[in-house]
Amino acid sequence: MNELLLIITVIFIYSSALVAYKLFGRSGLYALTPIATIVANIEVLLVIKAFGWTQTLGNLPFAVTFLITDILSECEGKRSANKAVAIGIFSSIFFLVVSQLWLLYTPDQADTHMGAFKSIFANTPRLIISSLLVYAISQFTDVWLYHTWWDLTTKLCGDRHRFLWFRNNFSTLISQFINNVLFTLFAFYGVYDLKTVWSFIVSSYVIFIITSLLDTPFVYAARYIHEHKPPQQPQQA
Repeated sequence: MNELLLIITVIFIYSSALVAYKLFGRSGLYALTPIATIVANIEVLLVIKAFGWTQTLGNLPFAVTFLITDILSECEGKRSANKAVAIGIFSSIFFLVVSQLWLLYTPDQADTHMGAFKSIFANTPRLIISSLLVYAISQFTDVWLYHTWWDLTTKLCGDRHRFLWFRNNFSTLISQFINNVLFTLFAFYGVYDLKTVWSFIVSSYVIFIITSLLDTPFVYAARYIHEHKPPQQPQQA
């Protein structure tokens, strides 16, 4: 069941990014970025076993943020991709502050949920701060690598349209490796034994490899949407 749910989740979140871009353009991807980062910061607390690996559920929402920056890099430019990263950083800081303020309130006698909130969000500062730092490093690296590979292949073949699969995969695989190792060490070292932490690193990167390869058709589809969108009509005063 876990394996099936993971497959459904990947299809859903990647399709959502494509639909958001189709319906709302870059604004749709800007809106999806904070949702994905906040969901990832919550889901990372859930540890499951699937495909024979122990893993955290935060991997999948984080994966779509790399798809978002790659779509923006390909279709809207480097500046738009970096703006999405900045939105994700701001969203994480906002969520960190608000979620910790929740825990400072004195609940009413009628409240039945504060205990559950504390059990979930009492550990989030370390996770979110780790996520925030690693997210900034890995995502800005992803954008930089994407355009570095793009410039390199353009010089080699003289065509900026070709080798999308190369710049998409090799920017994401390298940046997600950085994201995976740094986040797992920052967030879980000392919380779990080294064997479990190592299992998180290996299993998460295997998932990242698969999700990176799977997101390539969605980047091609986004470029097709971008190239075939109707011209904007001038707004009437």
